[in-house]
Amino acid sequence: MQIVTTSDGINIHYELTGDSSKPVLLFSNSLGNNKSMWDEQEKAFANVFQILRYDTRGHGESDAPKGAYVLERLGQDVVELINGLKLKTVHFCGLSLGGMTGMWLGMNAADRLESLTLCCTAAHLSPEDLWNARIEQVISMGMGSITETVLGRWFTPSFLKKDSSMVSSVRHQLLTTSADGYAGCCAAIKYMDFRDGLATIDKPCLVISGREDKATPPEHGKQIAAGIAGSKYKEIPDAAHLSNIEQAEIFNQYVMEFLIQFTD
Repeated sequence: MQIVTTSDGINIHYELTGDSSKPVLLFSNSLGNNKSMWDEQEKAFANVFQILRYDTRGHGESDAPKGAYVLERLGQDVVELINGLKLKTVHFCGLSLGGMTGMWLGMNAADRLESLTLCCTAAHLSPEDLWNARIEQVISMGMGSITETVLGRWFTPSFLKKDSSMVSSVRHQLLTTSADGYAGCCAAIKYMDFRDGLATIDKPCLVISGREDKATPPEHGKQIAAGIAGSKYKEIPDAAHLSNIEQAEIFNQYVMEFLIQFTD
């Protein structure tokens, strides 16, 4: 098992694959998923990049301590992962919670980044009461109590009906996510507000939204793109929150068109 242990003693599980002479493309998962949500991207980008995927604290095979997390800690986990692997810089691609982690990195650890791709994410999500209710529900009733509702926000109705294998995979990721880890990350999102810090991000940036995203509607992506000077904005039709899965071909095309400028 590939693990980096953070400065506060948490084991972060990762997979690093591909040619070490190529630039590193790091993928960061969304709330309630794990590194396997990037399977299609690992296949699509492996010829151009060395691929680094990891399970966010509280998810997948990484440790899931009890209590509230903060975005600073989630971002520091990435810095310590990069340090542990003796990497200088990475291209970062994060979706939802992963995109929030990316924004923290852009504001606080820009020297470790070559570029940022921020997908189906937000600089601030309210109200706090919503997150408090979600935390209470998963702790008291388990992940199964929210799974079907969450899937209905992550995918369009047509995709839910037609692609049972992919939906089943994501359902399994949700059901096997630690309730403590999920709740901890909900707390991190609850307290997050990066709106005033977007202007400090000076790395090349692509922002992607799913047109049918109910979790982080396109206005959130547009706000991020407007706040980061020189960033590019793309919107994927017929895609909800997990646009990298629902419309993988278009998602991969947009990301590759952005990243190709950094390759030889």
